[in-house]
Formats: sequence, structure tokens, C-alpha cells
Amino acid sequence: MALSEVNNDRGELRILENLDELRTDLADYIAELSEAAVKERGVFAIALSGGSLIDLMGKLCEAPYNKTVDWAKWYIFWADERVVAKNHSDSNYKLAKDGLLSKVPIVPSHVHSINDSVSAEEAADEYMFVIRQLVKTRMVSVSDISDCPKFDLILLGMGPDGHIASLFPNHSALDETDEWVRAKQRRCIWQ
Repeated sequence: MALSEVNNDRGELRILENLDELRTDLADYIAELSEAAVKERGVFAIALSGGSLIDLMGKLCEAPYNKTVDWAKWYIFWADERVVAKNHSDSNYKLAKDGLLSKVPIVPSHVHSINDSVSAEEAADEYMFVIRQLVKTRMVSVSDISDCPKFDLILLGMGPDGHIASLFPNHSALDETDEWVRAKQRRCIWQ
């Protein structure tokens, strides 16, 4: 049984007793957001990171979600990706493909991964261009206060050292205000 505490200023905090509850709660949450976004705008734009996140999303591949979610309306992006081949064991794309994307009927052209055949800087520039084009066509919403994309959901995990999407505490990349996507070593990071 989940315990919930609501904070009106900052949303809802849910504390779950085990991973199975978390998987079910997360699947319910994603399915509800997806349905609402599709009703409102006709699409659902989600950005993923790696780590254990895809495993936690696994319930979406099962009934009832695999039949009730409108997968054809999903647009998939990455908040963090290594610039390695898509079939490399370090690739977040591979992790998502093996754990989720190959198990549900997502339209392949709606999966927006980085170009793994160029440098990290070129991949970041290309990825930002793709996202800008999708913002122009409103496949991805725009923030009400800036020209930045507004995804329906960005799912991020946190590393034991406090990093999120390869952004580490006190790193200079956190000061970036102009670019949406940044190359950091052999990674592309959504900021």
C-alpha cells in the first residue's frame, strides 16, 4: 500500500513499499499523462534517461497498458545519452529498445535518438536541431515563459553521488542557459 503526502506548492510525494508497487504506480502515472496529452494535443512527448528507469517502466509492456496506451501518439527523446553505437551495451537507446520500445507498437520515426556516427558536439547540435523542428511543428510543446521545449514527461533517475542525466552537482554545465542540448565528453545531455 502506498503512502502519500501532498504538498500544495510542490506536487505530490509518494512513498511506496516495494519495487512492484513503484512499477505499477509509475505505469499508471505515465498512462494517465499519456492519455491526457493525446486528448489535449494529439501527441505525448516523453524524454527518458538510462539506468534502472526502463526496468521500472516495464509494466507498460503488460496488460492493460500495452493495449490501452495510444503508442502511435508517443514521441520518445533522451535526456541523457552516450555517443556510442545504438547496439552498444552503454547505450540508453539500446536499454530502452530492449526493455520497452521493441515490446510495444511505437512508431519508429517517433523515436528520436542521437546520431551515433558523429562527434558528441555534432550529435548535440543535430539533436537540438531535431527538437527545434519538432517544437516549430508543435509535436513538442513550448514553454509559456521561454522558447524552450516543454515535454509532457521527463523521467530522470538520480545517481548515488547526486547526478541527474550526467549533470553532476557544481558542474559548469549547470550554468548553461542558451543551449538545449550539450555535449559532455561522449554524452549528449538535455538541459
